[in-house]
Amino acid sequence: MGRRAARLARSQAAAVPIAAWLVCFASIAFLIRGLYPLTVDPAVLASRAAVAGRMLVSVTPFDEDHPEVQLYKLRHGPYEVDVINFGAIIVKFVVPDKSGAVADVVLGFSELKPYLDGVAPYFGAVVGRVANRIANAQFKLDGKTYQLAANNVPNALHGGVKGFDKVLWKGEVAESADGPSVKLTYHSKDGEEGFPGDLDVSVTYTLAEGGAFRTEMEAIARDKATPVSLAQHTYWNLAGHDTGDILGHSVKINAARFTPVDDNLIPTGELKPVAGTPFDFLDFHAIGERIASVPAAPPGGYDHNYVLESGSGGELTHAVSVKEPVSGRKVDLFTSAPGVQFYTGNFLDGSFPAKGGARYQKHAAFCLETQGFPNAINQPSFPPIVLRPGEVYKHVMVHKFST
Repeated sequence: MGRRAARLARSQAAAVPIAAWLVCFASIAFLIRGLYPLTVDPAVLASRAAVAGRMLVSVTPFDEDHPEVQLYKLRHGPYEVDVINFGAIIVKFVVPDKSGAVADVVLGFSELKPYLDGVAPYFGAVVGRVANRIANAQFKLDGKTYQLAANNVPNALHGGVKGFDKVLWKGEVAESADGPSVKLTYHSKDGEEGFPGDLDVSVTYTLAEGGAFRTEMEAIARDKATPVSLAQHTYWNLAGHDTGDILGHSVKINAARFTPVDDNLIPTGELKPVAGTPFDFLDFHAIGERIASVPAAPPGGYDHNYVLESGSGGELTHAVSVKEPVSGRKVDLFTSAPGVQFYTGNFLDGSFPAKGGARYQKHAAFCLETQGFPNAINQPSFPPIVLRPGEVYKHVMVHKFST
């Protein structure tokens, strides 16, 4: 072999490892860029995921006609929770039964339009600035009378015509050691729906190990005193969202008293013992067992606030347990709130199509809305709900699923 040929062979041999290293570095750079993109636009991003074992958070558009509305999909083992940043709404909640088969156990829609149009009766949403009813759509605070929209004549209901359930929140995947999590934030301006003061609100959903779903609601009053009482308004059917009524579900509510209501569903101010009434769920009873005996305004059924013996310092109280006999699914609800509204879907009438073409009839679901007492702003004897400037409102609830 001549000198020129030898030099050529040596240079070719050296080029092979150099090329290999270049390919390796390019591959690493590509992987890093894929994992940590320079810009992330969730409106066009097909999916962004953080995976650890079987834990996952993905972000995709919920409705192609409204790219600003994002779907946050939380997964942990067999459990799956879908949340959108419109209304902080839970649109899907998948839970296994006693045999391991999964089903979606919350009422809702697969597109945005029904939520925008107000067809959904608060399905899965966070409601506020004040959840539940305010009598005659008005209240007095620090000597001033505030008039609200009477969107549930003659009362104000769940924050008004455009409450927190009908606004666009800012969403982000949250950091949590417990499991996949999403945090939603919203700034409510002074005068919004008639309420005083700027208010910063956040809701964090976390899907933890073993079927524990944590909801943390916080609010900070910025410049004026204002009433604040948030609630999460998911409609549950543990047999599956499209399986019919929930009258066969068994319920236990750890409350010895409730707040009776007048014909407009406003609490009378009395804290009445449940003993000897159809409101007694201190032991398990089927929802349908005594529902016909509930003395309530039409259309009939449970829509009442129960008085919880809440712990001090924001400790969680075991408020409610619900069991569905066929699937074997059970949920235990813990909360830091002083009350829980037990509602049995009395106003559902099947008039609109929902997910999968389902039509939700009367009593197709139940709600467990942990909250401040209804009309508390007008009832001095009820736990106060006024938040002063700089004060922080915090409300925690945990759903623990099992079979």
